[in-house]
Amino acid sequence: MSKGVLAVLISSAGRRVALMRAVREDIISLGYTPKIIVTELSRDAPAWHEADHGEIVPRCTTDAFIDAVLQIVVTHSVRLVIPTIDTELAIYAENIERFAAVGCAVNIGSTQTIAISADKQFSYAWLAENGLPAPMTVPIAQARDASWAFPFVVKPAGGSSAIGVQVVRTTRALQLAIEDEQFGVMVAQKLATGVEYTVSVYVDRAGVVQSVVPRRRLAVRSGEVSKGVTVNNEAVIALATRVAEALPSVWGALNVQIFHDAPSGALAIIEVNPRFGGGFPLAWQAGARAPRWLLQEVLGLKCEASHAFEEGLVMLRFDDALFVPASAADLS
Repeated sequence: MSKGVLAVLISSAGRRVALMRAVREDIISLGYTPKIIVTELSRDAPAWHEADHGEIVPRCTTDAFIDAVLQIVVTHSVRLVIPTIDTELAIYAENIERFAAVGCAVNIGSTQTIAISADKQFSYAWLAENGLPAPMTVPIAQARDASWAFPFVVKPAGGSSAIGVQVVRTTRALQLAIEDEQFGVMVAQKLATGVEYTVSVYVDRAGVVQSVVPRRRLAVRSGEVSKGVTVNNEAVIALATRVAEALPSVWGALNVQIFHDAPSGALAIIEVNPRFGGGFPLAWQAGARAPRWLLQEVLGLKCEASHAFEEGLVMLRFDDALFVPASAADLS
């Protein structure tokens, strides 16, 4: 018999259908009837049509955004909000107490943690200050310095999903990147060597790292892994743990991107994202049931988070399609 309805809101769910299904299964595993709510800018998001309920909300850059989400939380007695895109993280972090006041938790880090993750230059400075290895990162104009040997990476300082990221191999290509203003402020970053891992981490409310699952990125499309495999890499696990422990006031799911050059032992952190990553379903399938653990903590139950996971599990992501009547979509 169900213990009742348990509502979770996934903010800007977009194409995160696999994440939504994981949340649904974890709610059921706790003995509740799931109610998955998604917020979006339009009804064209695939997750909208897979959810139990969808709501159109203003852009997160407007003052009306948080008020709209809070109203949805109250109306549906939502116990947990899961933000999924970088642009929303700061506004949720700034309003965490407003959600707590209506009995809702948010899987979010502190405003300081969000600031560290939001700017590549700031991320590098913070990592260096805390003795954590990262490839040197400077404003793009400084890459003209002769000490910067080609090739190296240029990327938006506040970018995500690999948008605007390119490898620069010539002086001419560097000049074109400097002159290109479509992605805003750009930085240059030394190339990291070795194998790239995205590491799913779970930190409990006491600030203790309870689960770390490295996922080797075998193929990437549009900035997200399309083929990956879980790997029990002790050096990567140890470094991801150090990152999570150093971040100021984190809770829940986050992911860290790390390069590991096994022959030399070199490690380099290139991204810290205090949210569920796009490839998280692989970690979930391998045993890192972060939505379940989040809800256990929200409900006052014993958190069963564990470092155990299935090594050598491969994820092969693919496109699927949803078919809806024209009246259910935005055709403009």
